[in-house]
Amino acid sequence: MGDVQPVTREAAQAAAPHRRGAVVAALMLSMALAALDSTVVSTAVPQIVGDLGGFSVFSWLFSGYLLAVTVTLPVYGKLSDTFGRKPVLVAGAALFLLGSLLCALAWNMGALIAFRVAQGLGGGALQGTVQTLAADLYPLKERPKIQSKLSTVWAVSAVAGPGLGGILAAYADWRWIFLVNLPIGAVALWLIVRHLHEPQRESPPGRNPRPRARTGPPTRARTGSRPRARVDWAGALAVFACGGVLLVALVQGGVAWPWLSGPSLALFAAGLALAGLVVVVERRAADPIIPSWVWRRRTIAAVNLALGALGLLMVAPTVFLPTYAQSVLGLEPVTAGFVLSVWTLSWPLSAALSQHVYRRIGFRDTALLGIGTATLILLAFPLLPYPGAAWQPALLMLLLGAALGLFQLPLLVGVQSTVGWSERGTTTASVLFCRQTGQTIGASVFGAVANGVLAARLGGAGDLDSVTRALDAGTAPDATRHAIASAVHAVYLGAACAAALAFLVLLCVAPRRFPVLTE
Repeated sequence: MGDVQPVTREAAQAAAPHRRGAVVAALMLSMALAALDSTVVSTAVPQIVGDLGGFSVFSWLFSGYLLAVTVTLPVYGKLSDTFGRKPVLVAGAALFLLGSLLCALAWNMGALIAFRVAQGLGGGALQGTVQTLAADLYPLKERPKIQSKLSTVWAVSAVAGPGLGGILAAYADWRWIFLVNLPIGAVALWLIVRHLHEPQRESPPGRNPRPRARTGPPTRARTGSRPRARVDWAGALAVFACGGVLLVALVQGGVAWPWLSGPSLALFAAGLALAGLVVVVERRAADPIIPSWVWRRRTIAAVNLALGALGLLMVAPTVFLPTYAQSVLGLEPVTAGFVLSVWTLSWPLSAALSQHVYRRIGFRDTALLGIGTATLILLAFPLLPYPGAAWQPALLMLLLGAALGLFQLPLLVGVQSTVGWSERGTTTASVLFCRQTGQTIGASVFGAVANGVLAARLGGAGDLDSVTRALDAGTAPDATRHAIASAVHAVYLGAACAAALAFLVLLCVAPRRFPVLTE
């Protein structure tokens, strides 16, 4: 029966169904907010720049939000293990909504970027705590259902975001992109406050697993003194500073300045120094933000590395496939978006069905099957004919979504099932942090690869952005399309290497049977 063990009746009946449904609805709304905000701004940039100015720094509307989400994930994960999921989720949602309101009131580009960072500080709590609560509310047997629902919400919201942003900017005002968050977020916040109740417990954080979250009436705390929770604020600040500096170096390197320039080298040097500071602070902390067991346990370390590689390889389709579809295949933006969006159909379906596989062969072997298939699919992309037809990359994306659904969800469900309540938030946050960091690294590395191939093919003439703009203007020859095709093919080969790396990590590091706790 693989890694899966039967759950107890108490665990299966821990939440009242009608109340649990209300909490699940709140989690899905929260996930939709976090997913939409990553993409909804993209198509409204012309209107925003036209109103506020600041064209030279508008990219920070995306980078600032991404940085804030990524660096806060470990902090929120530890805080949810210390104080409970509900206060962290409520505080994060409130901060996200405040940031949305301030974004809608922004008076210049600098203010808008600052308020987007505030949004990201709340978005980090939404992403990590939603995934953790999903595992708290459902026993192992039922977790694939809720995780596939959340995957569907994320995929649909991420794909619909650009279209929604364009509609609001064209027919209303770009400020409505942020104002629509308020009623949706308010409903989610009300549902959480009203229906989610976590019983108070006596055991200190990080010592013994706490029972799962409940959606019934609050339980009265038993008499006796509970040790006061200690928060490693020095570690949290060090992690935030280190992650912020290194991610800025990765996001801006090769874009705002050359990789080997003074600013780039200074940022990387500062990041490495701060990383050393994080190690020193965390080793001295009684209850560190990033505990060492996250990397000492084979299962968690292997899943962190494997999903970091997933973030790396996802850059190829999400960033470069739309460019390929428009520049090489000659498709309109809407049709090009469809070529990418087809994997949102197969990914959640495959994830939902993955339980039938991992119940037989285990979490690790199911993930190996998925990532091994994904490697072959990514290797097939450079074999597509030039210029080819739209259905060919669309078919590969459909198959890739199915393979990655078989890879990601078993690892997430499996790793969450190896820890108790008091460690689940930290574990989930570490997984999401590694995936987000992988995406940031992938965008930098694959961007450099694509520009390098273009420079070699075109004799050093421009980068991918300038070349695609020339194609849109009709001023570039057909040889340029061939060069773009070669650049994207090289990126997909790099993504296949990332998938192969994930395969090797799981094969060599992850235990064949995950040490699942009996619930």
